[in-house]
Amino acid sequence: MTDGAGGRERATPVQRRVLTVAILASFIAVLDGFVVNLALPALARELGGGLTAQQWVVDAYLLTLGAFILLAGAISDVVGRGRILQLGLWGFGVTSLLCAAAPDPGLLVAGRALQGVCGAMLVPSALSLIMAHFDGPRQAAAIGTWTASTGAATVVAPLIGGLAVDLIGWRVIFVVNVLPIGVCLALLPALLRADRRRPDARIDVLGGALTVAGLGGLVFALIEAGRLGWAHPLVLGSAVVGVAGLVGLVRHERRTPAPMIPPDLLRIRNVAWGNAATFGIYGALGLSSLVLTLYLQQVAGLGATTAGLATLPTTVLLIVFSAPVGRLAGRLGARWFMTAGPLLAALGHVLMLRVGAELNYPTDLLPGVLLFGAGLAVTVAPLTSAILGAVPPDVAGVGSAINNAVARIAGLVTTATAGLVIGGSLDTAALHRVLLVCAALLATGALLSAVGIRTPSPATGPADVPRA
Repeated sequence: MTDGAGGRERATPVQRRVLTVAILASFIAVLDGFVVNLALPALARELGGGLTAQQWVVDAYLLTLGAFILLAGAISDVVGRGRILQLGLWGFGVTSLLCAAAPDPGLLVAGRALQGVCGAMLVPSALSLIMAHFDGPRQAAAIGTWTASTGAATVVAPLIGGLAVDLIGWRVIFVVNVLPIGVCLALLPALLRADRRRPDARIDVLGGALTVAGLGGLVFALIEAGRLGWAHPLVLGSAVVGVAGLVGLVRHERRTPAPMIPPDLLRIRNVAWGNAATFGIYGALGLSSLVLTLYLQQVAGLGATTAGLATLPTTVLLIVFSAPVGRLAGRLGARWFMTAGPLLAALGHVLMLRVGAELNYPTDLLPGVLLFGAGLAVTVAPLTSAILGAVPPDVAGVGSAINNAVARIAGLVTTATAGLVIGGSLDTAALHRVLLVCAALLATGALLSAVGIRTPSPATGPADVPRA
């Protein structure tokens, strides 16, 4: 069906419901991440723990999210994406309330870890619903709409999160997602009848356990090395456990008849190169958003609301341009969008080097924020559609989970190393080091995209995308 003016095919009622549910589910996970960053200084003042506690509040969530997201994607292909999404929504709501009630940093970190397990069921399941119900240019346009609409969470987060922290307290930020969870749960049951599943597939439990051990050990070592030193037995032991877990994961995945990461999937060129680019791009995004938010409050002296609003132009650009860029990339191919976008974002970080303790926002920060936002708007939808458009429909859940896992793990690793890049304390020189590291990561993502991404022929399907 097409509209009368533009000739574009209209979405069916089922597709519109799928897109709404996918946007709401992703909105919940994105909103939570942004409001928590804004609340870090306030919760550190009330609960204590310093920079290490702040890192763990962020990384406990990212750790379990990254560790379980592949397992959740594989399970969703077996039992149905809608059912896993439904379970994740219920769990996310309950664990959010546990975080809101935490009396000390340890219990808050534990709550965040449980919240990450539930969050692992949200974004990949939601995105794989889009991949299962849309195809061709409509799929790229739907991903662009999903990207732009999900970006609204990062507009609401500075407003709701900042005002909540400044006027009420940091605990309320964990309650703000209850309403979208309820709306999503009300819309979801109608989609369960058409849920896709692969009952012949098996779940790789050992692979999931090795992922948790490998990531957990390395992240603990990276965070605690800044406080205890690399020679400390706890740091060394954690690093050994992490390396052993990841080595064991690689060996296990090569031998098991039901791997969590299907080897054929990683041999698809756009999947392999696109995920490599994702690591650099989202690693930079995770590190810069965390450190810049902390710097604006702790060094520049801005309140939580003002600090959140300072980066708002990035989100506005992402919302306005993601859908049209997604449609354009669907027609022209994603390669050069994925090259130009990260380069613009890298240049934006270089422009932010003008930022100092005496902040003049219009001249020091705004130009870099605008260029960073333009770069993200050019990058995100084409990146997602290039990777997931190359994934066969029967493994859309695990394909989406792999891409989301790479993005979350990238943020996890760079956040864990924030203390090493910052050094003793967060000051202007430390911020500048972080900005340069982020610019280098973004430029690496652009280079990988230019070298590796290919545009398939319109007549080919996902399985015919060139192999790596």
